[in-house]
Amino acid sequence: MKGKCYINGIGCVSPQKTHDGSFLEEVIDFRNASVYEVSKPDYQKYISPVSVRRMSSAVKNSIVASSMALDEAGVDDLDAIITGTGFGCIQDSEKFLKGLIDHDEDFLTPTPFIQSTHNTVAGQIALLRKCRAYNFTYVNGANSFPSALLDALLQITSMEANTILIGGVDEMAPHTRALFQTLGQFKKNDTEFDYLDNKTEGCTSSEGSAFFVLSNEHMEETYAEVVDVFFLNNLVSQDVKTFTIEFLTRNNLSPNEVDCVLLGKNGDLTFDVVYDDFSSLFPSSNQLVFKHLFGEMLTAPAIALWLSCKIFKTQSIPKSLALDVPRSSVNYILIYNQYRNSDHSLMLLKNV
Repeated sequence: MKGKCYINGIGCVSPQKTHDGSFLEEVIDFRNASVYEVSKPDYQKYISPVSVRRMSSAVKNSIVASSMALDEAGVDDLDAIITGTGFGCIQDSEKFLKGLIDHDEDFLTPTPFIQSTHNTVAGQIALLRKCRAYNFTYVNGANSFPSALLDALLQITSMEANTILIGGVDEMAPHTRALFQTLGQFKKNDTEFDYLDNKTEGCTSSEGSAFFVLSNEHMEETYAEVVDVFFLNNLVSQDVKTFTIEFLTRNNLSPNEVDCVLLGKNGDLTFDVVYDDFSSLFPSSNQLVFKHLFGEMLTAPAIALWLSCKIFKTQSIPKSLALDVPRSSVNYILIYNQYRNSDHSLMLLKNV
């Protein structure tokens, strides 16, 4: 018998003040910012002061976010830890390569190299939690987090696991950001634009971490049910409608049954038009956007999932997310994200 997959705990460290459990009551304005840095929590509440100094922001933010999720769910034993990341611990990678150049390949400190691998985050959480279970990290571009979510969904619905911690995390480092600005994928530091009515190319880089406790057990604290996840690497823009209709059909839904669609518009003039084709399928659904508040990172779908959980729990939609008048009740949310017309993903959630 196929089981169901529920989200029983969430945690998020992002450019907005999400680490204190609030839900966009107070919004930080990043208008015209070229990079969205995280709103830093009190790391020493979760990590020893000695360890904090040696950790990159990706590791620190993930330990905080995962601890928040696990504390909410009241979980100690995990059957798996699964993460998704686009760049991994890129700060330590840059630090090691800079040391390699500055010291002419001599007298190098090995720590940045050891901590620069993409699976450092999942490994550190496992060490802290003394978890020896399945531990996997997906590095699949903008589909990294949906890949992690699908893995967990399949394990839980097939009864192979009871409780899984999943997360999406990315950090931004100065040299990497400069390279993407040179390539035109990120906006220049002096670019002025209106995020929701944009006339320029490129997006704004960001960083953050969001974690979730998934379980086959419905609890009083349950936020939502994960109904389905689907993604493709390449999709011609005129096929977005077919891609979406096929996804809804296999879940016995029609577009007018979807209360909200959460779009990954990132302010890039060239590629945001893809969302227009998608949105035309849902004339009666609330149209929501979030990257004007959180910026763009390859694991942005994790932030979208966190926002969806908050919407279900509060049954309210912050005006800062809505492109139109919000509905009073929300039963289904469909998240659609893509990056430069590649790595298209759909995540369907249901209120419980």
